[in-house]
Amino acid sequence: MGNDGFYEFRLGSADEVLSMLKRLQGSRTVLNLSTPSGATLSSSLLTIDEGSKSLTLSADADSPQLRALVDASETVAVAYLESIKVQFDVHGLVAVRGGQSVSLRCALPSEMFRFQRRECFRVRPLLRSEPIARFLHPARPDIELSLRVLDVSIGGCALLLPSSAPAIEPGVTVDEVELELDADTHITVPMRLLHTAAMAEDTRGAKLGCEFVKPSNENLRALQRYIDQTQKKRRLMALD
Repeated sequence: MGNDGFYEFRLGSADEVLSMLKRLQGSRTVLNLSTPSGATLSSSLLTIDEGSKSLTLSADADSPQLRALVDASETVAVAYLESIKVQFDVHGLVAVRGGQSVSLRCALPSEMFRFQRRECFRVRPLLRSEPIARFLHPARPDIELSLRVLDVSIGGCALLLPSSAPAIEPGVTVDEVELELDADTHITVPMRLLHTAAMAEDTRGAKLGCEFVKPSNENLRALQRYIDQTQKKRRLMALD
């Protein structure tokens, strides 16, 4: 990536880089690996070897994207840690095979970039409502998903993908997602999966962070109305 324009976001000292890597490792945050040609792979940071200045990343041995990532001249890793976007270039990426498993090894980055994500006010649905997002699985169009909506903002939403459902690769756009937020708010909107994250240990599944893609003015008005009404209902419940 061109670094000059991102100087103010740069983590350049060894201590800063190592601290951020340990946060990514400890939180088991998903690392989204991608190349300019469009190859993508979801991974996570397994080990940090300060002696050899290398990282070990998880990988799916059956992923058709694996070879393209290893062969690419440029690979970027992106992770979303709470309200922070973390990004770094991946150098010297190689696949390490052991039996039926495979992992990825790369050089420990000399610099990383930390961006504050744009804040959009999010609301959690009320307990008595059960908002649902329905769409065809992008990799398995024979499977229709009905996913619980965890929170909603004017710019996107978080969904719960059960552990029994096939994984969805970050970066994928679904052209038609039917959102049923309450009895009065039903919209259809394109949606892009930005990242995935592990849920708490007592919840089986993954949290999908999604953004709405060019929602219509009508859909934006419906979303804002739903957010406003949910806020009002929460305030009234707090007064009871």
